[in-house]
Amino acid sequence: MSKRSVGPVDSTTEAVRNALHEHDAPARLTVARGVFTGPTAKVDDDLYASISAGRAHRERFVLTLEQGATVDTDTYFGRFAASYYQRWTTVREVSVGFAYEADGPSRVLLRGSDSGGNERTLATLEIDGGGTATLSATLDAYLDGGSLWIEFTAIDGRLVVRELVWTVPAPSVIRPAAIAICTFNRADDCADTVAAIARDKQMLEGIDAVYVVDQGSDHVSDRELFGEVAAQLGDKLVYLRQPNLGGAGGFTRGMYEVSAINEHANVILMDDDILCEPETVLRMNAFANVTTEPTLVGAQMLYLMNPQNLHVSAEEADLTKLKAGRWAANSLHDANLKKKRQDKRVDAGYNAWWSCLIPAEVVSRIGLPIPMFFQWDDIEYGIRARAAGFVTVTLPNAGVWHADFHWKDRDDWAKYFSIRNSLIVAALHSEFDTKALSTLLAREIAQYLVSMQYGLAYTMLRGIEDFLAGPTILQDGGQSVLGSIRKERSVFPETVKHPADNIPGVRSADLVTRLAGFEPKGERIDAVLAKRATYQWLGRTVPGVANIPASEAHWWHVSLFDQAVVTDASQSGVRIRKRDKATARELTARTAKLMKRFRAEGGDAQAKFRAALPQLTSRENWGRLYRE
Repeated sequence: MSKRSVGPVDSTTEAVRNALHEHDAPARLTVARGVFTGPTAKVDDDLYASISAGRAHRERFVLTLEQGATVDTDTYFGRFAASYYQRWTTVREVSVGFAYEADGPSRVLLRGSDSGGNERTLATLEIDGGGTATLSATLDAYLDGGSLWIEFTAIDGRLVVRELVWTVPAPSVIRPAAIAICTFNRADDCADTVAAIARDKQMLEGIDAVYVVDQGSDHVSDRELFGEVAAQLGDKLVYLRQPNLGGAGGFTRGMYEVSAINEHANVILMDDDILCEPETVLRMNAFANVTTEPTLVGAQMLYLMNPQNLHVSAEEADLTKLKAGRWAANSLHDANLKKKRQDKRVDAGYNAWWSCLIPAEVVSRIGLPIPMFFQWDDIEYGIRARAAGFVTVTLPNAGVWHADFHWKDRDDWAKYFSIRNSLIVAALHSEFDTKALSTLLAREIAQYLVSMQYGLAYTMLRGIEDFLAGPTILQDGGQSVLGSIRKERSVFPETVKHPADNIPGVRSADLVTRLAGFEPKGERIDAVLAKRATYQWLGRTVPGVANIPASEAHWWHVSLFDQAVVTDASQSGVRIRKRDKATARELTARTAKLMKRFRAEGGDAQAKFRAALPQLTSRENWGRLYRE
């Protein structure tokens, strides 16, 4: 393992430099393995293989069927994404092979679906005794959608299946690949993620280096598990420490290091706190080796709290509304993957960096990410890459588990980075209509004010102000503003979370749960907002203390009350919101002045960010940040 202290640049060991080169290709490339159980007991094995009849036993790479049993891989991790291979790769045929031990006749079916979810059998095989078998399919009828899977039936005797692999004709050479994990004070989570990677020896054969970029004060290198994993990985592991530059700085470090060694490498970015499925790494890397041109390949996100649920098939951004995470056309969202299948091909606008592969050719063409510290850095990079001709593919049947977004309260310091960075991205990649955006921003701030989230409104104002300050705000990569925005928010009482059994100034006996009425739509939104603001100003609110669950805490509902105890989205405590006319007056006046300034100066800020983009994303700028 290479271990370096804070601030070094060009830190890769000679062993990794020598390993990060093109490799000889096999006759056929393994693009997916038959995985029949999850990486931990937290994950339902039905996401891997489905027992539709009889009794069967599932192990990680071994499937045992008792007589009369039927098992198929028409599951999230069991399917082969035929549509994606036909659309985005050079592959036109795929084979699925396996070893077997059959105590009597057994039947094997290669099955497929189309974009409408209609199923058909593509090939059949009768097996008995022991040996190996292969079934093949041509990829010429899946452009708009469709997948392949395999089905086993033990007709007369026990059947054991192992070493199942999906293979395609290999490219002329295999691209070098490195994983880059960014971590900040999640030492245990990071050690677990690296350990999951190290345990899968076959997947690891296709990985030349594993970078761990540690930006925290609680170092992952101090964990016993990490020490054990470091010994297993040997020279493949490169451990780096650097100042806290957020996710943008941590992930960029991996891209910075690898792209300097080989301009044809795959850089696989990965969050520290995911539940890692190593098979997903193999599938992303294999897919990127056979695309028709260098392609960003992303994993889908599954919910960590609800492991059977998919976050979304693929995402895009609406820059006119400063919104990320929009569902791409034909996407599934919050879908129970035990019940639903993604048959239609869904084209992504970008892929978040919970797990995403970036070809080094992209870095060579468009530069590195923007030092925005946190949020929208991955979105901006995907949009910039697409503008330069590099598409993003969010690969189904390749997922990792990440913390559910709806369990994180939005009244948080992160809102500063979200609003500031969304404005930067919109300025760089859209027409940037300052009049329309000012209306949008003012409406959102007003909604926070009437719902007594004064700290959240203030946080938005600070983000807009710093956008107008121009590119100099990114000079230190976001380190100083992180501390200041947290301190500034702390003066607003409703930003503080309290235990539900010890709410300052509120007796539990006085709390009455209040549920929301109908949501205002269309033209009614501004009318209801104006009415709520007027009533709040005049004190015509419902007296007493309302108890409002997190799922009911909409602005049009909370604004009816003089005081509300609102459950934090994390479900770990509550926030106390209380009408404060003086604060509302001050922030309303500040909003009006800032929106006028935004309309007048937004175009100039846009021009400055566009002019500064080459410098911001340069190796020289990032090298400076890593040295400081």
